[in-house]
Amino acid sequence: MSIARIFKPAKSTMQSGNAKTFWHLSFSSQDKSIDPLMGWTASKDMMSNEVLLKFSSKEEAIEYAERKGLEYIVVEPKARKIIKKSYISNFKD
Repeated sequence: MSIARIFKPAKSTMQSGNAKTFWHLSFSSQDKSIDPLMGWTASKDMMSNEVLLKFSSKEEAIEYAERKGLEYIVVEPKARKIIKKSYISNFKD
């Protein structure tokens, strides 16, 4: 099995609020290898897909991974950097 990744996806530029933000747990059910010639990721199973689960908190995702015996890593989201601007700053030299 591959290592599961627990992360909070980045918002699009059109989103501003914090509502409906979920933590995702992503893992592949099939081991993948790297092709030695091209360096692409390869799998012997053509029907293997990435599994993506949503959780309302990071702790729930960690509990699920531990309960299912998955190895996991937690990727913490970067802090938002808010730059305050005023309308007049568009016209300054």
